[in-house]
Amino acid sequence: MFKYGVLRHCKDLQVYDMSNKIHNTNIESETVIASPIALSEQLPLSEQARENVLASRSTVNNILSGEDKRLMVIVGPCSIHDLDAAKVYAKKLQTLQEEVKDTLYLVMRVYFEKPRTTIGWKGLISDPDMDNSLDVDKGLYQSREFLTWLADLGMPAATEALNPITPQYLADLVSWCAIGARTTESQTHREMSSGLSMAVGFKNGTDGNLEMAINAIKACSSPQSFLGINDQGQISTFKAKGNKAAHVILRGGKTPNYSKEDVASCGEMLRNSNLPERIMVDCSHGNSNKDYRRQGKVVSEIGQQIVDGNTSLFGIMIESNLFAGNQSIPSDLSQMQYGVSVTDGCIDWSETENVLRGLRGVISNS
Repeated sequence: MFKYGVLRHCKDLQVYDMSNKIHNTNIESETVIASPIALSEQLPLSEQARENVLASRSTVNNILSGEDKRLMVIVGPCSIHDLDAAKVYAKKLQTLQEEVKDTLYLVMRVYFEKPRTTIGWKGLISDPDMDNSLDVDKGLYQSREFLTWLADLGMPAATEALNPITPQYLADLVSWCAIGARTTESQTHREMSSGLSMAVGFKNGTDGNLEMAINAIKACSSPQSFLGINDQGQISTFKAKGNKAAHVILRGGKTPNYSKEDVASCGEMLRNSNLPERIMVDCSHGNSNKDYRRQGKVVSEIGQQIVDGNTSLFGIMIESNLFAGNQSIPSDLSQMQYGVSVTDGCIDWSETENVLRGLRGVISNS
């Protein structure tokens, strides 16, 4: 038995050595990270945070269904890279929420992952030190730490589910989730979304293709089986009953798609697919022609459509930060501008207040 064990061990080693020549040939290193349960035990939800997340998810679902007549506004930085600045922003947003809560429901945009067309900084989770060191353990810890702080504050969080593994680490703290234009057509993301516990918005494709988003909603709202990781970090198969709180996000494409005619066309496509006519408009990206300064114009037009009687529009998205514009990531991080985006350009806080106060005024007086 002992000899057999030795031989078996040697054989396994030999197989492993041989596999190095045909498997993972482009992998330079492998780092095991903490399991979701290990991270959540380090950074657990308080009872108050849990109640806040459940309450905000309920509000989001009520707005989506039309029971709550307020307009949902996903607003915040394009991406989070400075947690101290993000906390300052969150407190300002919470104060503004009290002022506009009769008409608008504000949810802070808290994006820790960024899809890249080619290469670039992939977000706080992947590269928290912004030096390509890829300390994912640190990134996940900082992301969850911020979300627990935000949940205790009572500010609901919205994020994008980019990597299908990360929701197991953070999703219990999120009230609304987006699937981006580059991943809406991905079967993996459609399956994963079917099992998420919060409302999910699917963006149209980067070229403006809306059919892929509608197909994604159909897939997400249907029962699905898929591979993933469980709380212990083990590879598992999941069976999801389907997420009925899925909706479309118009984000523009080669041309904007937020006009009255575009919204009506989207509503017709949803109706013909036997899906609820509930539409969110992303005021940035293709709808602003990639010019963050045009977001206010988009918001104004959406407000006017609501005043004119449109009942399908239930939400908008705005990219906003403490200060306007964006910046490249310098080699010397001490030279970075405080409160300025390192990804897409954003409107500043002063304009954010003016835009949302104006939107509230237009809608509440109609």
